[in-house]
Amino acid sequence: MTVRAPAVAGKFYESSAQALKQQIEAFADKTAVKSAAIACMLPHAGYMYSGRVAVETVSRISLPEKIILLGPNHTGNGAPFSLMAEGSWETPLGRVEIDAALAKKILAGSIHLVNDNLAHLDEHSLEVEIPIFQYFKNGFKIVPIAFMTADTAALIETGKEIAAVIQAEGIENSVLIAASSDMTHFERQQEAAIKDKAAIKAILELDEEQLMEKVRRLDISMCGW
Repeated sequence: MTVRAPAVAGKFYESSAQALKQQIEAFADKTAVKSAAIACMLPHAGYMYSGRVAVETVSRISLPEKIILLGPNHTGNGAPFSLMAEGSWETPLGRVEIDAALAKKILAGSIHLVNDNLAHLDEHSLEVEIPIFQYFKNGFKIVPIAFMTADTAALIETGKEIAAVIQAEGIENSVLIAASSDMTHFERQQEAAIKDKAAIKAILELDEEQLMEKVRRLDISMCGW
């Protein structure tokens, strides 16, 4: 079985289990009321930069048994639409199994996604989210998917394909889609706030075309849009 080793432990987050738990614990909202969620968006910078936002968000989610992870490919390795279909991912908090059955059904129902481990080996955008989920829940499985494309039509089509599998399997209540994306990079707070609000408005309205238009027109530097 393929075990995907951590690529950024000790860089983006602590490399020992004890230190990592303490790092996440410091950000956790212990008073948060948990709710079921269809999806969430989490930042993927080092925990010292965006860990609080990510952990506080997950603090509010009643996590299900399956998590489909969607994130950008920063490395340039692998296929533009890359799904790792079997094996496990290791972090300092232990191993998380890939839901091979669900992964293969998503692959079978998609014209763009391919089974590709290379895109995931050194990519941090999905890895940094997993220890946070592990802190709050044991025994969940993942389907990791990385994107390296600006083909809007193909991205929308892939989203519909993933949704179709979830609906066909009747697992709407046992799957969380976790999108990994930082918002703005290296900009003043005042400028970042304007751009963030424009992007978030489109996301909350579930309007992909509006999001793409805002990203291009306002030169929003979010990765993973």
